[in-house]
Amino acid sequence: MTDANARPAIFDAAPAHPEEIRSEFELRVGKSITLEGKARITPAGLVCSGLAVALMGFGLGYLARSTGRRAR
Repeated sequence: MTDANARPAIFDAAPAHPEEIRSEFELRVGKSITLEGKARITPAGLVCSGLAVALMGFGLGYLARSTGRRAR
């Protein structure tokens, strides 16, 4: 039989990184809706995520600028 309030095993079983950043939140909407979330990331993962978003932004900006020139 499963327990409805069981926590995901990935948060308990994974070893902690010495520089790990953790975040938890609980969002309540009304009386019967509750959303819970947890996240873990290392500083290196945060830097890589920022670089990926920046590079995608530059690429999309380049495409948006080039399509405006083609229409003229």
